[in-house]
Amino acid sequence: MRIKLDRTLCDGFGICARHAPKYFSLDDWGYAVLVGNGIIGPEDRDDVLRALMDCPIHAIMEVDERRPDDPPPPSSQTGDPDPAEHLKVDHNEAEWGFTR
Repeated sequence: MRIKLDRTLCDGFGICARHAPKYFSLDDWGYAVLVGNGIIGPEDRDDVLRALMDCPIHAIMEVDERRPDDPPPPSSQTGDPDPAEHLKVDHNEAEWGFTR
């Protein structure tokens, strides 16, 4: 799991530092600071998720762990026919919200 903290959103409630003090601290003004690089170990995942979910401003976000050199995820659109193709005919164009 990987997270990031948007300090421009933080209002300084400090809930994150209470739930996950290993990953969040508060600066001199009481605003959250992310400790470390944002990579969360499996043993701390529950505490950090609690901090993420309890943040009233949603300043903590989970980041997709995919890297630019990772292969793309499998797509259901590759070679699959359009399941609604049989509906797209001239006689039912009113169902699609347009007319000629």
